Amino acid sequence: MKKLYPIGIQNFESLRNDDYLYIDKTALVYELVSSGRYYFLSRPRRFGKSLLISTLEAYFQGRKELFTGLAMEKLEKEWKRYPILHLDLNAQKYDKPDSLDNILNDRLAEWEELYGSRPTEVSPSLRFKGIIRRAREKEGQDVVILIDEYDKPMLQAIGNEELQNAYRNTMKAFYGVLKSMDGYIKFALLTGVTKFGKVSVFSDLNNLEDISMDRKYVSLCGITENELHTGFEEDLHELAATQGMSYEETSKEMKERYDGYHFTANSEGIYNPFSLLNTFKKMQFGNYWFETGTPTYLVELLKQNRYNLEKIENVETSADVLNSIYNDGSAIPVIYQSGYLTIKGYDKVFGLYSLGFPNREVEEGFIQFLLPFYANTNAVDSPFAIRQFVGEICTGNYDAFFRRLQSFFADTPYELAKDVELHYQNVLFIVFKLIGFYVKAEYHTSEGRIDLVLQTDKYIYVMEFKLEGSAEEALKQINEKHYALPFEADSRELFKIGINFSKKTRNIEKWLVE
Repeated sequence: MKKLYPIGIQNFESLRNDDYLYIDKTALVYELVSSGRYYFLSRPRRFGKSLLISTLEAYFQGRKELFTGLAMEKLEKEWKRYPILHLDLNAQKYDKPDSLDNILNDRLAEWEELYGSRPTEVSPSLRFKGIIRRAREKEGQDVVILIDEYDKPMLQAIGNEELQNAYRNTMKAFYGVLKSMDGYIKFALLTGVTKFGKVSVFSDLNNLEDISMDRKYVSLCGITENELHTGFEEDLHELAATQGMSYEETSKEMKERYDGYHFTANSEGIYNPFSLLNTFKKMQFGNYWFETGTPTYLVELLKQNRYNLEKIENVETSADVLNSIYNDGSAIPVIYQSGYLTIKGYDKVFGLYSLGFPNREVEEGFIQFLLPFYANTNAVDSPFAIRQFVGEICTGNYDAFFRRLQSFFADTPYELAKDVELHYQNVLFIVFKLIGFYVKAEYHTSEGRIDLVLQTDKYIYVMEFKLEGSAEEALKQINEKHYALPFEADSRELFKIGINFSKKTRNIEKWLVE
């Protein structure tokens, strides 16, 4: 029988009843429910958070039949049924002050049909509190509370401080009920992409255990290397045959494209489950995870912070920063928690984490996504423009290359033109980073200048970019500093190119080739 891959299936009951593939996470689920009560888990989108919530819901419903053949079947002995309050904030557009109130009201009304209401309970928090009390009294068991994508309203309101404050105040009061009703609650899990307001939203909920960076639970969502080779071994061989690659080459390609997520220091790498499942279903490599989401809110944060994009490849930060969100408007915690950066190393002496892109899918997809927001191109044309850039580099057509680059700086948006030097550096970084996926590229910056080396099978380009200098000065510097010396014995054709960028025209003014 053909294997069924659970792409987009987030309901545990449906997945099990319809014989979809399931990588058994129930031993970790049992560990979670038997060793604590209040949890928070942050993971990137499409990482299996909703399926985890659904698995917990089936478990607390006492649905033993759904766990046949899984680790939970042997671990759990009692299989009690508990009243469950499951709130999913994902399927809603949050663009008005009452958007959050409307979805809370709808869910609360549904629970009140089951457990009753009181006329004095007028606010969402008072209604929630009353529902928890009456659910416990009616069912005779403590209540289980599962909240999926708790941060969706906050994410969609990035850049709108008034709306953020309105949502924050509503959520703070609503989630604060969990602490005040502690004696009525068996278990609670809140999931989301980010850790919005561990200080603000959850300030009164200090009994919430954050397991996002807990080594014990790094593989609660996502696929480990061992799970890949035990659960998908036949698929790997089939993919290799389909792609005309060896098994070893295929495994390496999978790792480079989809592995590399580290949620704490020195932990095993985690594969993106969505990309992995799509690759096996289609028997084709692709940027599946990135294609399903547009992280526009990240670009807004980068712009607000006037962020130097070159720094994104080599970020160092503390655990306090990674565990916070948006208190100072910093983009790095959001980018990390959203899955576009991951932990690459840890300095025990200073308590600093180094961050980087987890894999090629994320790196290439994210940089390509940024291009239309910084350069004079659109999302449809930018991939073709990069292909043309690479074609011009590979055929030695440097004049066409620089004319195309000039077009990228044309009509610079006003908000970016306010810091011309940073904008010029960011556009060049994006362009040459994307070109670097196809040809060998080395890119360095210092005050007011950029030096760059591009290598193809036929050509070597040594470039020096000046800001408010001259193309002549740039070319002179290449020669005086002997930048081309390592390549002079090379058989490939060598071009030394000096380029000047003008603040007045906000564009490349001139280039000279030798």
